[in-house]
Amino acid sequence: MDAHRMNRLVLTLIKTVTYIVVAALVLLLVYIIGKGLPHLSWHFLGSESQAFLAGGGIRNQLFDSFYILLLTLVISTPLALLAAIFLAFYAPQNSLTDLVRTTIEVLSSLPSIVVGLFAYLLFVVNFQMGFSLLAGALALTIFNLPILTRNFEDALAEIDETQMQGGLALGFSKWKAITQIILPATLPSLITGMILGAGRIFGEAAALIFTAGQSPAQVDFNNWNPFSSTSFLNIMRPAETLAVHIWKLNSEGLVQDAALVSAASATVLVLMVIIFNAGARILGSYLQKKMMGGK
Repeated sequence: MDAHRMNRLVLTLIKTVTYIVVAALVLLLVYIIGKGLPHLSWHFLGSESQAFLAGGGIRNQLFDSFYILLLTLVISTPLALLAAIFLAFYAPQNSLTDLVRTTIEVLSSLPSIVVGLFAYLLFVVNFQMGFSLLAGALALTIFNLPILTRNFEDALAEIDETQMQGGLALGFSKWKAITQIILPATLPSLITGMILGAGRIFGEAAALIFTAGQSPAQVDFNNWNPFSSTSFLNIMRPAETLAVHIWKLNSEGLVQDAALVSAASATVLVLMVIIFNAGARILGSYLQKKMMGGK
């Protein structure tokens, strides 16, 4: 077989596999969304869940999902950015740095259940945080930090080295050149990486079962005192995120409409992940055009 025919055969095989994967993904999304979309309503999104009665919603679970995501990003983003800056511009290129990068790769591929058990022993038991939003956010930080660090370092590595050299030639210190030249130039990629990471941890359940808890707390959305045990802002209260709620409904749901609530909740979760991913691409492209002087 000549090279041209072999090339066409391999290309056809690659396209076929790609179409099969995309078709399977589309069918899965259509199945999940089609099953749950008819049951979505403002009442469902804005009402509390019910433990024993039908007709409950996901208000608290949806809020807790966004709240724990916000806490995780507040904790993990600065740490990941500083680690990425160190690896990209300050760390010597030797075997130790290569070992650190390899360790980051290994940590980013750890099963979430392992991270959850480790966080349970560390934060819930040893640090006596109990099942709380803060313990869940710290568990997700362990889960998200290696991924975010890798994304940030890749974004920083894409910048032309002449920009750093130009800043140094103007008399900038290395840190000033990084903060005033490199970081603004990589801002679209950094934001894209952060939002993509947010979409991944938004649907995380296993790590939160052991840290944030499996039961929604009775909270008062009119209580703005973050130190009150009934305040929705209290980070030391237990919480049940949307992904954990879906797991619980399918494992031990007692309400009559558990299957419908689970399907609708899964639809909301899938739609939110799609919005995170699409929004990251759109926002990144928009910021890139703005910084390049486009309209």
